[in-house]
Amino acid sequence: MESKELRSLLQNLQRGEATVDQVVERLRHLPYEDIGCANIDHHRSLRQGFPEVVFGESKSVAQICQIVAALMAKGGNVLVTRLSSDKAREVGEVFPSARYHEDARALTIEQNPVEVTGKGTILVISAGTSDIPVAAEAVVTARLLGNEVEQLFDVGVAGIHRLLGRKDLILSASVLIVVAGMEGALPSVVGGMVNRPVIAVPTSVGYGASFGGIAALLGMLNSCASGVTVVNIDNGFGAAYAASLMNRKE
Repeated sequence: MESKELRSLLQNLQRGEATVDQVVERLRHLPYEDIGCANIDHHRSLRQGFPEVVFGESKSVAQICQIVAALMAKGGNVLVTRLSSDKAREVGEVFPSARYHEDARALTIEQNPVEVTGKGTILVISAGTSDIPVAAEAVVTARLLGNEVEQLFDVGVAGIHRLLGRKDLILSASVLIVVAGMEGALPSVVGGMVNRPVIAVPTSVGYGASFGGIAALLGMLNSCASGVTVVNIDNGFGAAYAASLMNRKE
């Protein structure tokens, strides 16, 4: 339940358009609902401004469907991350309104139009085409959380002119998410160009000495550019969530 919905519910009670029993029934599952395989946090939107998100990678289709049904029953939008195409196909058979974003490996169900609550644009930049799955996860997440989002893919330091050629777009963003594997140099370059927050996302893309993203992670943590913050390896979702908090209107 979001704060706007709660206000409307209480106003209906005040005007006599809803009974106490009706209000109690709506609030009955706050702060959480035990559905057996999970405790659904229906209170999260009131606390944090965004609803609970489902991590789909290690859950069964049956568990995902149970959780999604519980979230949908409250009338909100739903985001499932790290979902394979096979699982998404099965979930989509249960929920026909679901949309699968293949690049992002994410599934969304929009029961309501997404209200733009961001004060500016979040720009998601990926160093290489191989980094797109993580960048796309950030794009889908940031959009569903109420942001205007732009994307700029395959502009890594191996061809830095590709990045510099989009300088106007880069300088117009309120928050930038920069996704890179290999040695993870791109966030430092972008961080030296802008006076906005830069969220660096290391990916597991690279050859043996990249150690599954550890090299990129350490490179980003040691960035000499001020204002660069780093999230975990391949965590496009976490970067988008943090960017949404930074970009949210007061």
